[in-house]
Amino acid sequence: MMIACAHASKKRKGFDRKGNQRWQCLTCGKTWIEAQPKPLGKMTVPVGDAKLVLRLLCEGSSIRGASRITGLHQGTILKLLVHFGEACQRFLDERLRGLTLEHLECDEQWSYIRKKQARLTLEERVRCHDLGDIYIWTAVDERTKLLLTFYIGKRTGDSARRFMLDIASRLVWPKPHASDDHAYRPGAFKRLIRFSTDAFVAYGEAIDLAFGPYSRWGTIIKTFRNARIVYEPSEMIGVKRTPRRGIAPEDASIITTSHVERLNGTQRLFLRRLNRLTYCFSKKLRNLEAAFAMFAAYYNFIWRTRKPGKTGKRRPTAAMMANVTDHIWTFDELFEVVLSG
Repeated sequence: MMIACAHASKKRKGFDRKGNQRWQCLTCGKTWIEAQPKPLGKMTVPVGDAKLVLRLLCEGSSIRGASRITGLHQGTILKLLVHFGEACQRFLDERLRGLTLEHLECDEQWSYIRKKQARLTLEERVRCHDLGDIYIWTAVDERTKLLLTFYIGKRTGDSARRFMLDIASRLVWPKPHASDDHAYRPGAFKRLIRFSTDAFVAYGEAIDLAFGPYSRWGTIIKTFRNARIVYEPSEMIGVKRTPRRGIAPEDASIITTSHVERLNGTQRLFLRRLNRLTYCFSKKLRNLEAAFAMFAAYYNFIWRTRKPGKTGKRRPTAAMMANVTDHIWTFDELFEVVLSG
């Protein structure tokens, strides 16, 4: 790429054989080619084809299905997925900060990489953290339906701690003088957030590590009948809500994970690799992380959930509800913003 001269006056001088604009200095006569942004890096896929492939993946198509529709090779599509998905992760890490939310529902969604846990050898179980059963930890705000963050890893205490510390880094914390006990009188902490989770034992330590006394927390356990019958929906026969911290027993009804569990269904609908009773699964942890980051950006800024009832009316996007943006994004806008960062 030729470098421009130091003079300010210039004029257009046609195009080169690749269609790039050429310029000529009016003072010294030097010509150069203006540097063009390359959103896809070293990949030579046309931008239109790349947008079509990524849009198909966001709408639930498989890698092979997108390959048949667009004619692109499966390896090229996976490279596009990883390139765009990792850019989406950086974009979400930058945008979803300094938020004020009230009630987060957390859940872990099961999946697997390459093969299921029972198929792993003893050596693979000891050494490989990126094979076998894997869980997608998600946190959803009850009011705005914002997918605040996610973490992909094993269902362990370490994963729970990393997940909760990430949530804590994205919220606005109250100032100590305004929130803590004055003159060390107990009982005056200003609560920062309320959590509803299942009864996984690692949540207690993780929430205490990340939030201490600034959180309220309750667990919910649902009991099902006929849960092991294949191809048949289970029947829920009981719910047990348990206030764990900062929630009075008479207020136990506010503990719920219904919205995050509903989002699990949306994730399985829009991510082919999470579909049940199919041949689709992730072969690499990096691919799963990129695919889910792409879904999270698409869901927060483009997808519109419906209001309760039978009206069919749709809400603004989750990002609009959480005051992260002021308009509904198109996929073209998301593509440009994400890859321009």
